[in-house]
Amino acid sequence: MDKEKIVKTVKSYISENIPLSGTDKILVGLSGGADSVSLLDILLQLGYDCIACHCNFQLRGNEAVRDRNFAYEMAQKLGVAFYETVFDTNKYAAEKKVSIEMACRELRYEWFEKLRCELEARWIAVAHHRDDSVETMLMNLIRGTGITGLCGIQPVYGRVIRPLLSLSRKDIEDYLAFRQLPYVVDSTNREDNYTRNKIRLHVLPLLQSVNPAVPETIVRTMNHLKEVATVYRHSIAEQKNKVLIKTEEETYIKIEELLQQPSPKALLFEMVREYGFLSSQVDDIWESLEAHSGKEFLSTDYRLIKDRNRMILTSKKKEADVSFEITENMSGINVPVVLKFAFVSNEEHYEIPRDRNIACFDAAKLKFPLIVRHWKKGDRFTPFGMKGSKKLSDYFNDHKYSSIDKEKAWLLCSGDEIIWLMGERISEKVRVKCETKLIFQIICEK
Repeated sequence: MDKEKIVKTVKSYISENIPLSGTDKILVGLSGGADSVSLLDILLQLGYDCIACHCNFQLRGNEAVRDRNFAYEMAQKLGVAFYETVFDTNKYAAEKKVSIEMACRELRYEWFEKLRCELEARWIAVAHHRDDSVETMLMNLIRGTGITGLCGIQPVYGRVIRPLLSLSRKDIEDYLAFRQLPYVVDSTNREDNYTRNKIRLHVLPLLQSVNPAVPETIVRTMNHLKEVATVYRHSIAEQKNKVLIKTEEETYIKIEELLQQPSPKALLFEMVREYGFLSSQVDDIWESLEAHSGKEFLSTDYRLIKDRNRMILTSKKKEADVSFEITENMSGINVPVVLKFAFVSNEEHYEIPRDRNIACFDAAKLKFPLIVRHWKKGDRFTPFGMKGSKKLSDYFNDHKYSSIDKEKAWLLCSGDEIIWLMGERISEKVRVKCETKLIFQIICEK
């Protein structure tokens, strides 16, 4: 394609896929490579208000300095403002325990978004093109993915836009030749240390030896899959409404309803994928549906727990192992739960409220300070009405507590004795009797 046709192709692609207006301010990622130089120049040719942004990841020594200087000079040549930043990528990757590729991605987009807000720009434009989208599709296919991962790179993701997805790498090189614009070459693009480079340097050439038009045929397939994905997502959304229950703290997957859906395993994958679970975990999660309760799976930020006839999705963050004291002169506490205290005379045989959230104890049998804490392995208590003690874990199982319910349970202790499982049972050892003279009453408001 010639220069005018390439610009028209991008203009048409933006019109059909990206909600850009002529007044929008756009941050443009400018590495200095062919893709980013052509992106900035084409957007300027189309009349958009652009700002060049350059990231130095400190991974390529003098070459990175060369790229920075080139990007600065190109921004000057094209008459746009230039912003830059420097990252300690190796340190970030080590601290976050992620790959260098992922570290670069996270650092770049985090800075782009911060700068976008500061400069009151509307969009962040990056220079992914058609061949990048083909490589991404193959990467996802190799790693394992759902239908969305087979659709390639999307033109809009949040505030990030990709106006060049209609162009091939050859189109971009032709455009730069027509415009007589220089660019720098990243030497690491010729190395096959990274998955994307292996696909670009080895896999795609091998596929093209079978069919030279492989990039075009893959693009056509991705476009078909995008249409299929629209129908698929609509169906998945309808099925989710039948299977999911969401509260402020947890999400529940109803197993029986899940198994009644047309493609339950695919539905399960789509639901847990939103919480960071990998496709490689889905088989084990699926098998756990018929297993005993307690099986737990972890993503970066969430836990998925099998609990009888449901799966529980909850944040992986657990409350610290802390305890709180209650002294005799306190009228209440607000953390970890809201409790109100009062001493009540039993001279006229006080009538104890029949409410699980109100506990009454024989004050003479208490040892202050009382302690509020979570349960721990080996805890025992004597529930009201029983003579002997019982393992708290057995009590939880008998009363069908989930793993999450157990973690949330708060205990009130007097010395080494558990005297109340809050919202449930008090201990027989401290219950109010006829001879009790002074009652210590606690109201739990949670």
